[in-house]
Amino acid sequence: MREILAIIRPQKLPRLREVLRALPGFPGMTVTKAAGCGATARHTPHSIKEVLTDFTDKVRIEIIAPDDIADLLVDHIVQVASTGQTGDGLVWVKDVQRAVFIRKTVGSDTP
Repeated sequence: MREILAIIRPQKLPRLREVLRALPGFPGMTVTKAAGCGATARHTPHSIKEVLTDFTDKVRIEIIAPDDIADLLVDHIVQVASTGQTGDGLVWVKDVQRAVFIRKTVGSDTP
């Protein structure tokens, strides 16, 4: 299994959700708000306010997927999220040793 993590522009999320949900075997995803700044500055900040507010809104996507569809998911994320501009985001993949669904078994008397 693989963990696919992506940071993308918020306006790209609705289309990405649509595209990923159409893929056979799509396992679902978790989305959280994020903010960040790049390593290269577009301009030199002139005040402490500029330094502290130099963050751009993004969303972070997390997907745990079987190995056989991980590359396909990454390819679709990159294709949908790309605008060709600096700040489009980042996608990375990590190995997952184990993942277990947490749910209550139907008909069980134990919590």
